[in-house]
Order: sequence, then structure tokens, then C-alpha cells
Amino acid sequence: MPLSRLVSLPSGLDGAERAAHSSVELGDLTRVALALTPAGRGTFGEQAREIITELKAILANQPGPMTVTVQTVFLRHAAEQAECEAVFRAHYGEQMPVTNYVIQPPCCGAALALEAWGIAGDSVRIERFGPHALTVACEGVRWVYCGGIKPLAASEGAYAQTLDALARMNSALRLAGCSFDQTVRTWFYLEGITQPEAGAWRYQELNRARSDFYGDIAFHSPRFHRQGPQGFYPASTGIGMSAANLLVSCVAMETHREDVLLLSLENPQQTPAYAYHSKYSGQSPKFSRAMALLLGDYMTTWISGTASIVSSESRYLGDIEKQTEQTIDNIQRLISPENFAAHGVSGAGAGFEDLAKIRVYLKRPEDLAKCRAICAGRFGSIPAIYALADVCRPELLVEIEGVAFSRCSANERSTIEHC
Repeated sequence: MPLSRLVSLPSGLDGAERAAHSSVELGDLTRVALALTPAGRGTFGEQAREIITELKAILANQPGPMTVTVQTVFLRHAAEQAECEAVFRAHYGEQMPVTNYVIQPPCCGAALALEAWGIAGDSVRIERFGPHALTVACEGVRWVYCGGIKPLAASEGAYAQTLDALARMNSALRLAGCSFDQTVRTWFYLEGITQPEAGAWRYQELNRARSDFYGDIAFHSPRFHRQGPQGFYPASTGIGMSAANLLVSCVAMETHREDVLLLSLENPQQTPAYAYHSKYSGQSPKFSRAMALLLGDYMTTWISGTASIVSSESRYLGDIEKQTEQTIDNIQRLISPENFAAHGVSGAGAGFEDLAKIRVYLKRPEDLAKCRAICAGRFGSIPAIYALADVCRPELLVEIEGVAFSRCSANERSTIEHC
């Protein structure tokens, strides 16, 4: 069994040890996940340049030349986005990755935080299709990263905004030579996610639009996937942000390889989101709890935004510690080998040691210390972003998402180094 090497950076201003990146070896490919938050609290420009310096140092220490393909920048204020864009354009030049600027303040008080993905390998071929789409072709698979997409400013209401944004994401995918039915993972960042609108609240209106848009889409060829009893949907996160109305992004995958299986995972202790009772949303949320891609000897598992929900009910109202524990329990059951076996795939699965990174969304800043202590105790020291955001139900205090890389054998896993 390959061993993982774990190294934490020194404590930052908030007193937390930080794992800055994970290096994942998948055959001839190296993928790097970075989660960077500045230690300093100077001007916005100083904090942004500190992150760029750390990013450059990490990538320079990898065994081969790395290309950053997609990044998400978490911003304290919408007014600082223009300056942030200028800093990143100056750094990347024509090699700019697909970028999402999300107005979710880092919990630690920093002006910004950065999550980024890099890739290296002799077979890697990267092509850019404007600012919103980029493709990575390697080992017989074509990945499409699409992001930074907003609806027209004239769109009014979450329903119209969501339909417009999804149509624009579809256009960006088509520009890259891909179709929407190849999507495996989506993100929806919605301002005022729990605010009332049209006799419901804005997240319910987003779900109504997503259901209507997905109505005629059959995701992926049946030869690639195991379909659940009520459909096959991408993994997803629907989360609040403090400005900018709506932002959407996705990952899509195309391949002609035969050794491929896509598996939509559900948690046996949770009602599938797409089967929720109408009291939770007039149109149920159309996403899977996780999406696993088994490709040759390796497996990638995208974990949807996960909260303290058992069956379909929110648990431990007002208690951040118990909500965090329940959320992590849900993730553990979801990606376990036992759950994969229950879905008809034996010899597969993942554990917390296989996680490359996590994102933790917190509703209240005062909950950071308690939540982070539990996450560190359960997940270990892995790259993590902690951002302030409303969760999709008013009573939920925390939501966690992540991605895991593992081997398609219960006894072997890919090497993940947390540095």
C-alpha cells in the first residue's frame, strides 16, 4: 500500500496549522490541489500577492511543469474583485485558468482565499476557449472546466437568473466542443439563498429552474453509468454568497475508453435530494450526493455539498458541534467501500485519507474554532478553505464538500501527499 506523506505549514495569524496543498499521483499524471489563505493582514494587494508568491513556490517544487487549470477565489468584498482580477491577470498572462470569484469572506478574517487545481504529465494537452472554458486532454479522457458564468444583469429573480446562467454555461461548453449532458459536477453560488421570493425562497426557485432545464437532458451514455431509480444527476453544491446574484460552474468529462464507470452515490441514511418531499422545494433539487468516476485502476469521487441532514430532516438545530459531526458522518458513510458495494461496485470506495481537499461553508463566524477543531480531528490536516456563507436551509449552520482520489481496490489507494 502506498504511503501518504503529511506536512503542515506553520501556524498562521488565526493559530491554525494549514496544509497548503495535496499532490495526487494518478499513473503518469500529477494533480495538485491548493488551498491558500494569506498569513498577513495588510492591504488587499499585499494579501493577494502573498497568495501568488505561495502558489508559485508550491508549483515550482513539483516534479514537473504544472499548469493551473481552474481556480476559485473567495473574496471578502465584491468591491475588491477588480483589483483581484488585475493581480491574477498580471501573474498568469495568457495562461489564465478558468476562474470563479465568489463573494464569500474567508472565516479567518483574510481579504481572500484561493483554491486552485494544477496538472502535469507528458500526455496532458490544454486548450482554452475564452475566459469561461478550458479543456484538459490526457490518457484518453477530455476534461472540460467551465466557470465564472453569471446571468445577464437584466435577469430578475432566482428562477430567471438560473435559467439564463445554465444556458450560458451550456453555450460555453458547446464552444469547447462539449455538451451539457457530459457534466459530472456543478456549483451554484446564490445571493440571498434563503431569502423569500415568489412565494418560496430563492433556493427553491433555483431548484425549479434547474429541474426545468434538466428536464430533457439524459446525463452520460448508459454504457458509462449505473442509474438510480429516479435518474442520474451530477454532484452539486448550492450555497449562498453575499453579493453578485448568481455564479455557476461545472466539470464535464468525455471519453471513448471502455474501462469507465460513472456511479451516482446516495447515502443510505439520507433521502436522495431529487426525491425530497415538496415541502422542502416545489421542484426537488436535482443532484446526486456524490459522483464517482472509475477510470482504469483509479477513482475520483466528487462529494456534493453535505450538511446535517438525516433522512430528509435537519438535525441538531443551533448546535455547530453536533451539526459538524453529523455532516462528517454523512460524508464517511457516503464514500465508504460498504456504500459502493451497496451500489453494486465492490473493491471501490474511499476514506478520509483519500481526500485531496475540502471546503467548509459556515453560516456564523463565531463557529469557526469549534467547527475547525472537529474537522481537523476527523479529516486530519488536509487542504481546506473555510468561508462564510448561508446554507440552503436557514437552520443549517455548516456545509462541507470535497473530492477524493483512490484506487479501485479496497486494499490499494493512490498516493496523496499533503504538504
